[in-house]
Amino acid sequence: MELATVWFVLVAVLWIGYLALEGFDFGVGLLTRRFARGDTERRVLINIIGPVWDGNEVWVITAVGATFAAFPEWYATAWSAYYLPLVLILLALIGRGLAFEYRAKGDTERWRRRWDLVIFAGSLVPAFSWGVLLAGFAQGLPLDANHDFAGAGNDILTPYTLLGGVLTLTVSLLHGTHYVAVKTVGDIRTRARRLAGRLALPAAAVVAVFGGWTVLGYADAGASRWVTGVCAAAAVVAVAAGAVANARGREGRAFAATFTGVVAFGAMLFASLYPDVLPSTLSAADGLTVDNASSSDYTLTVMTWVAVPFVPAVLAYQSWVYWTFRHRLGVQHIP
Repeated sequence: MELATVWFVLVAVLWIGYLALEGFDFGVGLLTRRFARGDTERRVLINIIGPVWDGNEVWVITAVGATFAAFPEWYATAWSAYYLPLVLILLALIGRGLAFEYRAKGDTERWRRRWDLVIFAGSLVPAFSWGVLLAGFAQGLPLDANHDFAGAGNDILTPYTLLGGVLTLTVSLLHGTHYVAVKTVGDIRTRARRLAGRLALPAAAVVAVFGGWTVLGYADAGASRWVTGVCAAAAVVAVAAGAVANARGREGRAFAATFTGVVAFGAMLFASLYPDVLPSTLSAADGLTVDNASSSDYTLTVMTWVAVPFVPAVLAYQSWVYWTFRHRLGVQHIP
């Protein structure tokens, strides 16, 4: 396997890891607005993601950095086309991080309500916008012969990409609800399981429609379409399996199922892309591929030698953090 293909797979893994890990963070952030009853329950929700949310965001930093280093043409073209959505995502993530830190610095209810709104908006905007952006990769963009973006806003916000945003938003909310059920005790845990049961059917329906659209409309014929179809089916089955596990009180299995569903969704998008990284909707010859968008073999070789020791170390550290903070929390644990 060529190094460019290896790094396409690694970039895909980084983006999928980000969706699966930060996805439940976004879902919990969304639940702080209406689901939580009072300030104490909001503090429970914030505390269950407090030790891990910033570590989860490292995945997107690494994914963007790896895309820039391994596929500079892909990075330059895509980021120039999605400049405004990316700025909104960045501002939302910055505000969300500040809210987690500053919410407890004031003593007034008004102060906390404002930061609670920032947490909600800082979870809503990225959860929706990342779906729009990644669906846009699969759909393609109008690129000219120089691989420059030659379109407008209506080329980015299409029915397909908007459905991708709805999917990531819905599944993130379901994923976060399962995480709350896994990490809490008492009434908040019971209500989380109940809400997860109501969210499962809409989430499965959106995944099924988007998956079918991707397979029939954007996956290349041949092996790529088969792989895309298998991943789409796996995503639907995983969401359904999570609903069954949740109904039986198997909260850990329900969370693992939605985690698997998010992974399958990401794998479906990147499988539909390959061997392209950003197709052109104007002419297939103007699209960016794994070969014409990648860095030199020397650059990719150096990156590989750097990634081999450091990636396992980061994974080990993050696993240790999750294990250390594995215990459940409830309102009785909040002073």
